[in-house]
Amino acid sequence: MDNHATTPIAPEVLEAMIPYLTTNFGNASSTHPFGVTAKDAVEKARHQVAELLGCSPEEIIFTSGATESDNLAVRGIAYACREKGNHIITSTAEHHAILDTCRALAAEGFETTYLPVDKYGMVNPDDVEVAITPKTVLMSFMYANNEIGTINPIADIAAIAAKHGVFFHSDAVQGIGQLPSNMATLGVDLASLTAHKIYGPKGIGALYISRNSSQPHSLFYGGGQEEGVRPGTLNVAGIVGLGAACELSKNYMETRRNCVLTLRDALHQKLITHLDDIHLNGHPEQRLPGNLNLCFAGVQSHALLMGLKSVAVSTGSACDSESVKASHVLVAMGIPNELALTAVRFGLGRYNTAEEVDVVAEEVVKVVNRLRAFAPEW
Repeated sequence: MDNHATTPIAPEVLEAMIPYLTTNFGNASSTHPFGVTAKDAVEKARHQVAELLGCSPEEIIFTSGATESDNLAVRGIAYACREKGNHIITSTAEHHAILDTCRALAAEGFETTYLPVDKYGMVNPDDVEVAITPKTVLMSFMYANNEIGTINPIADIAAIAAKHGVFFHSDAVQGIGQLPSNMATLGVDLASLTAHKIYGPKGIGALYISRNSSQPHSLFYGGGQEEGVRPGTLNVAGIVGLGAACELSKNYMETRRNCVLTLRDALHQKLITHLDDIHLNGHPEQRLPGNLNLCFAGVQSHALLMGLKSVAVSTGSACDSESVKASHVLVAMGIPNELALTAVRFGLGRYNTAEEVDVVAEEVVKVVNRLRAFAPEW
């Protein structure tokens, strides 16, 4: 139950990839038949990604994953628009791929405004508009938070950005494939996604770049692949896997989302029925269907994770899983540090079952009760 960290590869996705890991091993930049076969597969996948996002295939650039896409969007647009200004707006609850990139840009003459979030981890569009200055060239806000599942009003924020002529990027990694993801409807100029959050392989992702956006400056040099924005030999098998995963998401999003939502609510109900002092983190309704982030007062999250021998959950972002400090997202929401250190994230996915929910609930209740019994302060 840690599907926010990564998901298993869907059997249909693996089946689509295998030929490009074995017999169809050509370089998509080559002009001989092996290369043409690979290039055709890449372009098919580009269309599959575009269909999920409701955009043109020409607006999709393949990358190595979400972190690269976030860096390419933020750093790339910042430098592409440097003559217009040097100001970026984001929030204190973003993924480190955004926060760390903005902090690195500070040493290069860029300024970033970090907006607060409310008690649910949501950005207020009014705060965004107030923060815009004549030097603002880019804003970046995630579609849905990777730790607490809260869904941001990015369509409202995008409208504000457009009104002021500011480019808007969204780290849409957790939202795409689970939430409506038509880029035109959402109104974003750039959006990051990755395959391994939607039952595809690791090491492959994409950046949506609207035809109305400036082209980001490339992070790399050497080769003209992906319109020169992301040079380098294409990961054909990975790209095929991303395309297949996007097609599956498009075809089954609604039904599978409802199933996951039912399982999540069942798990939550079982836990609050048998345990006291559980606190839900994030918005109670505007949240990802599979996300359940809970604080178990009096129980350190790392101790709970160690006690759950057969259950995979996390303390928050998998990118920061070795840290013992409180989540920066929970801190930004105003949750006291002592309580924030008891947070556990359950990330349910399409392959979880009702039987697993029963097992997990029983195991969590047992471990929490045992740990609380031995906690002097409890």
